[in-house]
Amino acid sequence: MNKDFTFEEIVKQNENRIHYQIHKLNIRDPHNEFYVEGLYAMWIAYKNYQPDKGPLATYFNFVIRNRLIDLIRSKAREQKISDAYADKESIDKLDGNNSTASIFPLLKQEGIEIDDAKVWCEVKKILTPNQWKWVYYYVIQGFSQKEIAEQEGVSVEAVKSWSREARRKLRASKVLDRFTGL
Repeated sequence: MNKDFTFEEIVKQNENRIHYQIHKLNIRDPHNEFYVEGLYAMWIAYKNYQPDKGPLATYFNFVIRNRLIDLIRSKAREQKISDAYADKESIDKLDGNNSTASIFPLLKQEGIEIDDAKVWCEVKKILTPNQWKWVYYYVIQGFSQKEIAEQEGVSVEAVKSWSREARRKLRASKVLDRFTGL
């Protein structure tokens, strides 16, 4: 290619192409990250341009647009990985007997015998089947919320919902007060 213009002159003449593509793709660019990527794309297009293949302006538009789309996809992939990691950390942090039991104590352990069928029959009458599953697995068996979710084929959030409702119902019913002196 006969390069009659320097790259700086090309940038001055074609800088609006970058802004146009950013606007057309509805990109918010507060840190000029996409603008810099557009400049880099223009540099690549300038270096690789072959005049016999078509006009330079069309080639600039094509390269800039595709580089910006690649950056959008890259950022989306990074965000997805970051979100998945944050979700995993959140589940690990809130999973198990140690976290919710200390924040929301269900009952005092002294005075209740696990094999006291009368207590558990009355508790079971108050709760829905899913809430009873939580009591059975979490309180009686000592499973973590994650283990219950895997066992029942539901999300950890569903198990947490069972837990909240079961706790609320048991506190409101005062059924445990008769047996534990809570």
